Amino acid sequence: MESGTIVKWLKGEGDRVEKGEPLYELDTDKVTQEVEAEASGVLLKIAVNEGEVPVGRTIAVIGEQGEEVSVSEAEPETAAKEPEPKEAPAPPQGNGRPEESPTIQPTGGRVKASPLARRIARERGIDLGSLRGTGPEGRIVAEDVERAEAGPAAAPAPVPAGELERRELTSTRKTIARRLTEAWQIPVFQLQASADMTRVNALVAKLREGGTKATVTDVLTKVCATALLRHREVNAQWTDDAILLFPTANVGIAVAAPLGLIVPVIRGAERLSLAEIAAARSGVVRRAREGKLQRADLEEGTFTISNLGMYRVEAFTAVLNPPQAAIVAVGAIEERAVPVDGEITVRPMMTLTATFDHRAVDGAPAAEFLQSVKDLLEEPALML
Repeated sequence: MESGTIVKWLKGEGDRVEKGEPLYELDTDKVTQEVEAEASGVLLKIAVNEGEVPVGRTIAVIGEQGEEVSVSEAEPETAAKEPEPKEAPAPPQGNGRPEESPTIQPTGGRVKASPLARRIARERGIDLGSLRGTGPEGRIVAEDVERAEAGPAAAPAPVPAGELERRELTSTRKTIARRLTEAWQIPVFQLQASADMTRVNALVAKLREGGTKATVTDVLTKVCATALLRHREVNAQWTDDAILLFPTANVGIAVAAPLGLIVPVIRGAERLSLAEIAAARSGVVRRAREGKLQRADLEEGTFTISNLGMYRVEAFTAVLNPPQAAIVAVGAIEERAVPVDGEITVRPMMTLTATFDHRAVDGAPAAEFLQSVKDLLEEPALML
């Protein structure tokens, strides 16, 4: 991380702050998150109100009441700023936090909204105070802002012929472009296999009957994690002077978030039960779509799953997620005629297309890994 963008301060100059209390909202190249105060005291000076700032620059000073702040500690702000809709100051509370409304947000008070919703509203000129929040306790989320921009009609208005629509690049989109460009410079190869999903479908149905909201992606996560530990050559990363083989499978799940593709990570997936994976997956996907992911949710991944089966895509090739050495692209489960014991029968089949970094993984171990994934999908009991 070389820079970040300060979106909004949650405290004002002169306010008392406690260590660990949310201090400001920061937009990085991956997520928008609340940053906690590193010390207790009084917020003596805010040096950068908003805008992009490099890592290492002083943005504020916390000290004791009456303490003088030197110019070197709080240098004048030079980062370019974009005007934000003005909000009336929040009424003082005992805990220093603004009073929040659960439904309609009053325009004269502090609006309760997620950082992602605030950023989208600011970029598109939408007044958050006029929106009804559908999030927890009336919190405005990104979907509320997008729905307000679309208006009452369900279908978006068509762009008039010949009129150019310009969409400014967000930091997330810039990061996606940079990482995809890096990925295309890596020598890769693909392998493909189809798996009979009869037993996986039965397993998912049984888990749901027991109250676990499991999906095929959850089973895939467990299967891939198990296979990665059996074929550690694939659970790897390439560096300039060594190949790193990881002792645990941290599986990333590609998620289509409002501002672009993002890959939250489920750590140590090989040690988790399917119910635990389902809960972890549900949590990170929800936070991704609400713009509430923390940087820790996106770090230390060793492998990625990209599933477009819900869009009825039969098969596709996923772009590698560097520095990881492998990614698997998952297509839809379709009924196909296949030979079984000399007879033609119809089975639910799913196509897997795996992409490997050829600098770190050779063809034979890659094929063995994909065969293990296929075997485990067709016989989930082999994971036990």
